[in-house]
Amino acid sequence: MDFGVVLQTDPPARDVIAGLKAAEDNGFRYGWTFDSTVLWQEPFVIYSQVLAQTSSLVVGPMVTNPSTRDWSVLASLFATLNDMFGNRTVCGIGRGDSARRVIGQKPASLAYLSQAMTVIKGLAEGREVQHHGTPVRIPWVRDGKLEMWMAAYGPRALKMVGEQADGFILQTADPDIARWTIGSVREAAVACGRDPSSITMCVAAPAYVGDDLPHQRDQLRWFGGMVGNHVADLVERYGADGVVPKALTDYIKDREGYDYSHHGKAGNRSTDFVPDYIVDRFCLLGPASAHVERLQQLKELGVDNFALYLMHDEKEKTLTTYGNEVIPHV
Repeated sequence: MDFGVVLQTDPPARDVIAGLKAAEDNGFRYGWTFDSTVLWQEPFVIYSQVLAQTSSLVVGPMVTNPSTRDWSVLASLFATLNDMFGNRTVCGIGRGDSARRVIGQKPASLAYLSQAMTVIKGLAEGREVQHHGTPVRIPWVRDGKLEMWMAAYGPRALKMVGEQADGFILQTADPDIARWTIGSVREAAVACGRDPSSITMCVAAPAYVGDDLPHQRDQLRWFGGMVGNHVADLVERYGADGVVPKALTDYIKDREGYDYSHHGKAGNRSTDFVPDYIVDRFCLLGPASAHVERLQQLKELGVDNFALYLMHDEKEKTLTTYGNEVIPHV
């Protein structure tokens, strides 16, 4: 299993760069950031500095979307970084949540996302594609490579991952949900003639190493609210008693709106509806041994990659404990 760290690009950017450099020093292979350019600073500017100050870390957004930037701009950003630093980027992508909603726009459709993934990957890898009805190719790309890892929860999105994406991002560490979603992706891959083992299965969730469980839960409750934004869309589309597991949908019944100004932050009052049991299932808490146990369980379910959201008040301790006591045992 590979490991990654997910940070927000809060100013000053030098702290983000230092945090991802420390992640590489502690055995993490991937460095991710949020991509919501009103709430936080522009990540692609920061990636250049991260790549320059690390030796092998792979960087990318967790996750970008097909609407904030023109697809040719996204492709050129990735291709430029890859040309400078040797194919050390990955494109995590989804329909869009905070980046779209804070500017009064809805997330993209799955059809639009599918087209975007094809165009972005093709351009970043130096192929000619149809973009805005025009044949386009980036002429300076040399041996470019860009994997597209798609974030998904619902049945249609999971099917699209299996049919098209290089990787699957599941933003919850709940084993039951991981079992269902990974199984759905694999089934879709087999049905269209793809090798399911070629798709990287990534679970992304907060992790906090410590012994004070009530405090840890309060620090990580924000994650249940963030996931709840996507679940609310699923319930609207499929219903509370539809094909989506109740393990993912039941807890949002008391959800009453969401304040994006506190998105991804400890103490977000928009997440008071999230019960303790959801924090325990969606996140990794407790001593290092509990993290190892959950990660081993996820590994047995087919998870290849764990991306650790590091947004709480013991970032350095959790990072170093993972480097010393968790990663070596998983």
